[in-house]
Amino acid sequence: MKRVRVIPALLIQNGGLVKSLKFKDHKYVGDPINAVKIFNEKEVDEIVVLDISATAQKRPPDISAIREIASEAFMPLGYGGGITKLDEIKELIASGVEKVILNTISFEYPQLVKEAANYVGSQSIVVSIDSKKNLWGKHSVYVRNGSKNTRIDPVEYAQQMEKAGAGELLLNAIDRDGTFLGYDADLINLVSSAVNIPVVAIGGAASVADFALAVKAGASAVSAGSLFVFQRPHRAVLISYPDQKELKEKLFLQID
Repeated sequence: MKRVRVIPALLIQNGGLVKSLKFKDHKYVGDPINAVKIFNEKEVDEIVVLDISATAQKRPPDISAIREIASEAFMPLGYGGGITKLDEIKELIASGVEKVILNTISFEYPQLVKEAANYVGSQSIVVSIDSKKNLWGKHSVYVRNGSKNTRIDPVEYAQQMEKAGAGELLLNAIDRDGTFLGYDADLINLVSSAVNIPVVAIGGAASVADFALAVKAGASAVSAGSLFVFQRPHRAVLISYPDQKELKEKLFLQID
């Protein structure tokens, strides 16, 4: 039975852990180190840390902070934010990051995807694709924290990134981010059907049932943010993660 990865995604803004709603209205939810320690206890499959202020502030990754997070994480760690050159990727890998996540730089300088894959292997290079619909329902890739419309179709872009050397795609539906409305199954199906590398769905999850629907749509793994840091309906901060029994029953995981 296939093992489906369930990955918490942590957003870092100016050193603090935050959560967004459609890439806006960021709410402070705590200290990232404390969150990582809690997820250690929950035995999560992987964890993703995205520094959303790095690119906006045009600064490189905070290697010292990332090294501290990596030292506390007892699971594979993926990091993205502010990466613009191969030397930074080398530093991240040396600091304990297993997967490097590229977003804006993949669009502005796709050659870095190839360089990074050649250096560390495609399996450690993830391209993050943030997609948003226009008034007519057409998807387009956005970069720079969802502020710049590239006017490129996500399917076309996914194929370009696979060809460049990406070993995995993190596919985020901006319109679903933080809404608890469920993943964009159509978007997942379109992209996953067009590439031969794993697609990790993120954006909108409200329950384990949504995970199963994303996998049915073609996702190889699922990720979420609000689901793991908020308690509904009032969005009170509560770090949580489904127990392994629930995941096995509802997502048909093969528990090792």
